[in-house]
Amino acid sequence: MKSHQEPSTRRSIMIMLKTQGPFSVSELARELNITEMAVRRHIHTLDQEGLLITETVRIPTGRPFLRFRLSERAEEHFPHNYHQLALDLLSELDEDAVAVLFEGRKQKLLSRYQSIADTQDHKERVAALTDIQHHGGYMARYEQQSEDQYTIYEYNCPINQIANRYDIACQCEQQLFEQLLQADVKRTECIAKGGHCCVYQIQFPSNSVAGSE
Repeated sequence: MKSHQEPSTRRSIMIMLKTQGPFSVSELARELNITEMAVRRHIHTLDQEGLLITETVRIPTGRPFLRFRLSERAEEHFPHNYHQLALDLLSELDEDAVAVLFEGRKQKLLSRYQSIADTQDHKERVAALTDIQHHGGYMARYEQQSEDQYTIYEYNCPINQIANRYDIACQCEQQLFEQLLQADVKRTECIAKGGHCCVYQIQFPSNSVAGSE
């Protein structure tokens, strides 16, 4: 039972700090009807994760005490509407301007990750690109079929709502993969088109440097 209660208590503390904070340990304990020890345990965890800012409150009589409020980093744990904002901004542009915007983003990423293209080993290139995508929120992994053939799977699309409306987003990602890997890349499944995941089939030229086993 404890494992089910703790996440909800933690969430309750964060919501209270978000909507009514700052709070002291005793105030949180009173509001949530739990012990101060339980509150301190959650406060310690939240603080270790960088989600809290501690304030010392001094009073004319008695000892100072601590109050807590959420840090800027804690905003990641609450809903945002960034996709809708991006769609609203893109809708103000004509088709050519949108294409220029995504092309510019692709060129910036090409410049940032040029070291991938400079790597000679096929497997190293694919692994490096997959790692970048995974840490970018795409939940990516790859498989090696042969020395020259690989497949990258992306199980999440952080820009799904944008890609649903603008095909150029997916086209630029595919072109980015081709240029960084210096290989032929075909997308055979796409989340934005209703697929379970995005699947990229990668074929390196057979006369180039082979991937290591």
